[in-house]
Amino acid sequence: MKNTNQKIKLFTLNSNSCLAEEIAKHTGIPLGSCSVKKFSDGEIQINIEESIRGCDIFVIQSTSDPINENLMELLIMIDALKRASAKNINVVIPYYGYARQDRKASAREPITAKLVANLLETAGASRVLTIDLHAPQIQGFFDVPVDQLLGVPILSNYFRQKNKNDLIIVAPDNGGVYRARKMAERLNVPIAFLDKRRPEPNSVEVMNIIGDVGNKHAVIIDDIIDTAGTIKVASRVLKQYGARKVSACCTHPVLSGPAVERIESSEIEELVVTNTISLPNEKQIDNMTTLSVAPLLAEAIKRVYDNLSVSELFEKS
Repeated sequence: MKNTNQKIKLFTLNSNSCLAEEIAKHTGIPLGSCSVKKFSDGEIQINIEESIRGCDIFVIQSTSDPINENLMELLIMIDALKRASAKNINVVIPYYGYARQDRKASAREPITAKLVANLLETAGASRVLTIDLHAPQIQGFFDVPVDQLLGVPILSNYFRQKNKNDLIIVAPDNGGVYRARKMAERLNVPIAFLDKRRPEPNSVEVMNIIGDVGNKHAVIIDDIIDTAGTIKVASRVLKQYGARKVSACCTHPVLSGPAVERIESSEIEELVVTNTISLPNEKQIDNMTTLSVAPLLAEAIKRVYDNLSVSELFEKS
């Protein structure tokens, strides 16, 4: 990095400290010292234990489960940084929670993705670094710069090591076709997609498969795997349509509710995820491979601080 006077500082909160430590190693910048405590009634108390006056700050926090607590930690930290005279407050959110409510799908619904954007800006965030927003238009909910990095290159590089002769990339729904196509283009393999409907939230029915998956290694790609209802149904249908093997991959392994049980009882032979979300032991799955986003985020942090282009990282192989 160009500047060596330590006017850049990294901080982490509680949601994904392991990823933050890995990012710190890649950047060569030690994590700053701060404490996160609670009052007896559960209120969050944050203390920054070193001077940050005039510094460019990067604070790393995924707004994952417990999402409300992690979001409040982040907002309170931003406020503390602002009041301690930080020059710039760059918020690194590997997983941006509340993103699935990005529009009014029916009457009297909130748009929580916009609400969170407002909260971050009001608290004092001057820039946001994130990976695979559930809906890319969420970038437009902010009036500060947003850099959305992509998980597809990382996932593609992993599957590039496989036998590509029989690979086919599968989008679990119409909205995921663009992501599947980008991965298929990188690997130079065909795509298929599932025509599905949701009778109710977290429930899915597959109506049809568009594409020939017969005797193929089908790789389902999505940005988020939450309750795993979609990929369980999809894996079964893909097998029924003649797929030789089924794998699944995603950037954000939310894995809530019955997800682990569903994946373990599904036709999926391997689940490939990234570490944007820190998973507790009970969410670890035997056939799960975890890839790190730390090198990508570390490079983005360096480029932001050195006023270099970040755009080439959006498609970096």
